[in-house]
Amino acid sequence: MKRRRKTKYVHDGRYVAEVDVELILDNDGWSPCLSVDNAYRLDDVREALRQGDLTSAARYGRIYELRPVAHQ
Repeated sequence: MKRRRKTKYVHDGRYVAEVDVELILDNDGWSPCLSVDNAYRLDDVREALRQGDLTSAARYGRIYELRPVAHQ
């Protein structure tokens, strides 16, 4: 079993979190997959963004605010 680092982006509302996770690479049909801890980490980030708790979300990675560039 191999492991590889990957950046995942979690989007909710006007914020995006950039979170580093570890993918598990195996020779079965379910590869690559996340560990349970990494899946919970992404869920925690998504919930923090949904509640507007940027301080908690920032514990897991970088937070970006999305703003429209042009309005039609």
